[in-house]
Amino acid sequence: MKLATKLIHAGVFPDPTTGAIMTPIFQTSTYVQEAPAVHKGYEYARSQNPTRTQLEAALAAIENGKHGLSFSSGVAATDAVIKLLAPGDEVICTNDMYGGSYRLFSKVFEKFGIKFHYVNMQDAENIRPYINANTKLLWVETPTNPLMNICDIAALSAIAKQHSIILCVDNTFATPYLQNPLDLGADIVMHSVTKYLGGHSDVIQGALVMNSDALREQLYFIQKSCGAVPGPFDCFLVLRGIKTLHVRMQRHCENGEKIAHYLKAHPKVKKVYWSGFEEHPNHVIAKKQMRGFGGMMSFELKDESVEAAKKVLSSTHLFALAESLGGVESLINHPATMTHASIPREERLKNGLSDSLIRLSVGIEDVDDLIADLAQALG
Repeated sequence: MKLATKLIHAGVFPDPTTGAIMTPIFQTSTYVQEAPAVHKGYEYARSQNPTRTQLEAALAAIENGKHGLSFSSGVAATDAVIKLLAPGDEVICTNDMYGGSYRLFSKVFEKFGIKFHYVNMQDAENIRPYINANTKLLWVETPTNPLMNICDIAALSAIAKQHSIILCVDNTFATPYLQNPLDLGADIVMHSVTKYLGGHSDVIQGALVMNSDALREQLYFIQKSCGAVPGPFDCFLVLRGIKTLHVRMQRHCENGEKIAHYLKAHPKVKKVYWSGFEEHPNHVIAKKQMRGFGGMMSFELKDESVEAAKKVLSSTHLFALAESLGGVESLINHPATMTHASIPREERLKNGLSDSLIRLSVGIEDVDDLIADLAQALG
């Protein structure tokens, strides 16, 4: 089954009682049992919900995985993965990463005795000096947030497997439309479903997909025991969003490419971070492991002052100044004070994230209108 067909049909089926083509919203907290422990597969809605069951099957199918689990947010999904670990364990992470993940790792889990190493993974070999007997998890973003760095998933997987390390890939930016980390050797794929999979800026949700039965059982136990599960209406919204992922992502990619080239040629722009440029670091790897380059990008002005960046950020009309990404509408963001404010300034600067960096989530509007909006803001 090809991807466009899979996104619409895989993992879901008409309601057997009514024939409803859309998965019903099972808005219930509990289920009547015929006798003690005799039931229809559902006991309590924190543990199982039929709407969530179909969503999790769909998530697994579109990532070419065996098992899917959905969570109340992307951070909740990340939290569940880290809860596979124990005090004394170590994690190697991408150094350029979402600020919320960094905050969770550094402010919550470090105090429980888990150690995190933040490494530039553009060269997979860079992780080797950090591997020891305590290394249990490799946490990878690719493309990274917000500098769009590309990490070679297959190369990182080969190293992880040599040392029996779990490899988890945050696939939020690429989505299953552009990249399938499980096919490249990852053990777990994480999504902030809030973004492209939901696609309409109206739901908060996260997901994990894996092939291993053992990992599924461990992560399901954490999901059930800790309770960070999405409600049935949120699951319904994501099921709806997934059905149009392919047409939305096609337009995100088309618009993104045109805007990246527009910005690159603009006299006031110093640098554009977008993996579709041939000179972008690891562009060759991006072409190998991705089917396109997406609608996410960042750029810096030749006037490197924060004031100049803030003037642009405050002057757009179609690009809304807001957190998040991946919706049908275009967003503009200032990572240093918004999505990545939780990362200490010295760490941000060390990783190449300047105070004046501007991030764009290019939506699916008419690209000529989006370019005109950027032109007047830059002017």
